[in-house]
Amino acid sequence: MRSQIFLVAALLSIVLPASQSSATTAVVRDGGTLQLGNVTYRLDGIDVPTVDQLCIDEHADSWTCGIEARDQLTKLIGGKQVRCDDLGPDPAYKKRRIGVCKIEGETTSLSQLLVRNGFALNVEAAASGRFQVDEARAREDRQGLWKGCFAAPREFRAGKKDGALLGAACRTDRDREIREALFPEDLVMPAGCNIKGKYAVRARVTGNLGIYHLQMCRSYPGLTKPDRWFCSEEDAQAAGFRRAYNCRAATKSK
Repeated sequence: MRSQIFLVAALLSIVLPASQSSATTAVVRDGGTLQLGNVTYRLDGIDVPTVDQLCIDEHADSWTCGIEARDQLTKLIGGKQVRCDDLGPDPAYKKRRIGVCKIEGETTSLSQLLVRNGFALNVEAAASGRFQVDEARAREDRQGLWKGCFAAPREFRAGKKDGALLGAACRTDRDREIREALFPEDLVMPAGCNIKGKYAVRARVTGNLGIYHLQMCRSYPGLTKPDRWFCSEEDAQAAGFRRAYNCRAATKSK
């Protein structure tokens, strides 16, 4: 009897479609994340630079590719209504959902459009290769990120400075200079994103990559060279950072 119940449940999970949001106005959080009403979706199957990531262009000049990726998503949506198929909780951050999101009336997902334009990478494990052709074409045509040189967004988020570099302008004879530009000691603060993040070994005890510091924290002024900048506490937590303990004490004292 129990095996029959499990079989029925499995069949239903295959037959029933993912729940779908109502078409509504989207608030773009970053190049790969948007909010519909009270629900935040990470776009399915892609990896996109966060707002604080830097890249270099074809002239070896540094540019804020994470900001540009966010702006590209905003332009793609163009103020139109967006609908998302909800694929369930984001494994990396349960308060967010994974979504296949499309502009109302369109058949191509925002994920695929971002890959085509060269502002997102195909994540093979998650996307089962769906966007491999789009990525190859963007790379060949030197679209978006591919015109210059950049670190894979997942490696930037993890602070992996010695990973493989991607793009048409990656020169092996300038490898050290390029990495210094992609991972500068003084990372520029994106406008409106003043939460400081610092990688910390002690944070790994709680399963995190690092610690974030708010302006109200006693530790904030002394952290002069943050490794990351975040626009909200949710963004910091989704990236694997926990709040500094002196921030928590300040919150309780109010």
